Formats: sequence, structure tokens, C-alpha cells
Amino acid sequence: MDFAQRLKEFGARSRALDAADPLAHVRERFLLPEGVVYLDGNSLGALPAAVPGALTDAVHRQWGTGLIRSWNDNDWWSAPLRVGDAVGALIGAAPGQTVAGDSTSVQLYNALVAAVRLRPGRSLLLTDPDHFPTDQYIADSVARLLGVEVRRVPAREARSVLAAEGFDVAVAAYAPVDYRTGEAYDMAALTAAAHEAGALMLWDLCHAAGALPVRLDAVGADFAVGCGYKYLSGGPGAPAFLYVAERHQGSFDQPLTGWHGHADPFGMHGSYTPAPGIGRARISTPPLLSLLALEAALTAYDGVDMADVRAKGLALTGFFQECADALLDGFGFTAATPREPERRGSQVALRHPEAYPLVAALVARGVIGDMRAPDLLRFGVNALYVSYADVLDCVRQLHEIVSTGEHREPRFQQRSTVT
Repeated sequence: MDFAQRLKEFGARSRALDAADPLAHVRERFLLPEGVVYLDGNSLGALPAAVPGALTDAVHRQWGTGLIRSWNDNDWWSAPLRVGDAVGALIGAAPGQTVAGDSTSVQLYNALVAAVRLRPGRSLLLTDPDHFPTDQYIADSVARLLGVEVRRVPAREARSVLAAEGFDVAVAAYAPVDYRTGEAYDMAALTAAAHEAGALMLWDLCHAAGALPVRLDAVGADFAVGCGYKYLSGGPGAPAFLYVAERHQGSFDQPLTGWHGHADPFGMHGSYTPAPGIGRARISTPPLLSLLALEAALTAYDGVDMADVRAKGLALTGFFQECADALLDGFGFTAATPREPERRGSQVALRHPEAYPLVAALVARGVIGDMRAPDLLRFGVNALYVSYADVLDCVRQLHEIVSTGEHREPRFQQRSTVT
């Protein structure tokens, strides 16, 4: 079958799939630029339609008119807990276990220190050598601070290591989805293995929250962190979140003890007494405008079942892989993302030695993905606004670029600061 015939058949399939998509209407909750195929929501989510109005109100009415009165009149004070619970509903956390504010790095640092402190006498902190760099840097920093050792063990080997040496592991810190390849791991099995060894389990949900039905409470997770700007679409630099299982909150001893986490913050005491519950995980004044933008963004999930999000995400990524197999065959691409649905997150990664110029050429055409060194093209699929037609258009244009050698033009060889 020639290329034109294959493309025609995939086109018919994409139209039928989009027509039958139960989440198709949710696309209207986002302000997507005309003529752009956006497949980089695993790095920065698209703009939800509810955000501009919410920010306008926050700036002009709440801040501009209400001024400092808005801490009470517009309930700015409880926003970290309120938004935390909204995120918690998407990650399988009962109310009162999630707080929003600060960055992922700060939340991760606090959670790791608190976790190691909960397991005195244990000297190992397990993490993935393929973890996002910040996770590895923070783990090393915590180890220096507390005198423990970081052991880098791939996620697929962690259960074996926990079974053999888990008696000395304080905390295992992993991600359910590999940020580079999109490979997904069994959260329940790894959490159970950590607990069997007497260790604690911390999950980085940056590439899972809003894309997968995470079910933190059901799998028995101890801690979790994640950002608000990827699949949750809270905007650039959106606040991160921290989940602390209720059973650990009474003994949660974090290193950054700011006044918002005090039991009596406006008593202005000279010594620290932690607030009860998840409130003790607060630090200090959050970035309110960003927090309110995230709160508005989360309304895009109103009435949406995460099981439906997962089903569509798998269908989209599977369709992408089929299109790539058929339309990019012979051009030097290899699949980096697993074929098995249960081992796949909500992105597709392809390997190619010319990854950077290929992605640059796609972006110039209005098809936005990204790359990760040295050779990965990444395409993030947010089931709330990505269509099957988007997926096919991406692969079709990638075929045109690689078959004509367009990506070898000098304008695509110069690397930008951000890739």
C-alpha cells in the first residue's frame, strides 16, 4: 500500500474516532491557537478558557479593589488547601491530604527530608538514575544534609533491591511515568514492595497528575509531589502540590518551617508549633495570582472522569504509534515508548539521531512537540484537548519534513536556549 492510500485510511479513522470521542466537547474549555497542533502539554499545558477571566478578576477586583482585605474577603488564606483538595480529587487523594503552593523542587525537598526523618537509623534513599534531573539533585542534597546515601536503581529493578536490601532503605522516590520515554510503572507494586521492606514511598507525579488515574490513597502512597503546569494546565510556573497521607501528618517534620504552617500564624510566636493536619505542610505566602490561575484551570476537569481521560490518552498514543509505524517507516525512527497500554503514560517518544532539527522544523510548521537529549522527539497527549486529527497531522508533517530533508536547512540547526 502506498503512502497516499495509508494516509487516506488513517484520515478516515481519525475522523471516525473524533466523531465518537466522549471527551470531544472538553476541547472547547481551552483557548487553542488557530492552525496549531499542540503536543507539548507534558511540558506546558494549553491555556484553559477559564483562566483569563479569573486572573482579570484577581488583579482588578481582588487585588486592585479589595487590596489586603482579600485575604479574608476573597479567602486567599485558604487557597493552598482549597486548590490542594481540587488537585487531590484528580490524584485519588481524600480531602485534607494535599496542599498547593511553592515549586516542585521545594515540595520535593520538604517531603524527602520529612520521609528520611520518619525512618531514623536507615541509611539509604533509593531513586531512579533516569529520574528528572531536579529529583536527583534534590535527593543528593537531602543525603548530604541528613547523612544518608543515595542509591540510584532503575524503576524496573527497584522491587528486587527492596526485597534484598530494603531493611536499610528509608524512602524510595520514583515517578510513575518516565519523563523522557513515557514508560509507565506499576505504582501499587512498587509501593507495596517499599512497605514490605519497612520503607516509605514518595511519588513524583509531574507526568501523571491530570493524565492518569493515580489513586494515591488506594495504592497506599506515603508522599507525592507534582507540578501544576503540565497536564493540569495551570500556566508557566504554576504552583506545585504536596500530598502527605493522613497517617503521617502528625509526625510530618519538614525542614522549611514558615509561618503559614504554624498552628497560630497570627500569634507571631518566636518558636514554631506546627499546624494540625495538612496545614503544617504550608510554608509561607504562596504566589496568589498563579495559585488562582491554577484553581481556574482545574475547572476544565469538571464532570470529567479520570478513567475516560486515561482511556482516550491510551487510544491517542496507540493511534500515534500506528501512524508512525506506517508513515515513518524507513526514515530512521525507532519507538522509545512501550507498545503495551499498561506500560504507557500519555506521551509518545521517538528516537532519531536528528531529533532536534526535526522538532524545530515541526514547530516552524505549527506542530509543537519538544525533544530531550540526545535523540528523543517527545509528543505529549492531553486527552482533554488533543484530537486524533492532531495526531495524524503531526505524523504526516513529520513525514513531509524527513522525506524532503527540510530539517537540514541551516535555520533548524541553531539550538535555542530552551529545548
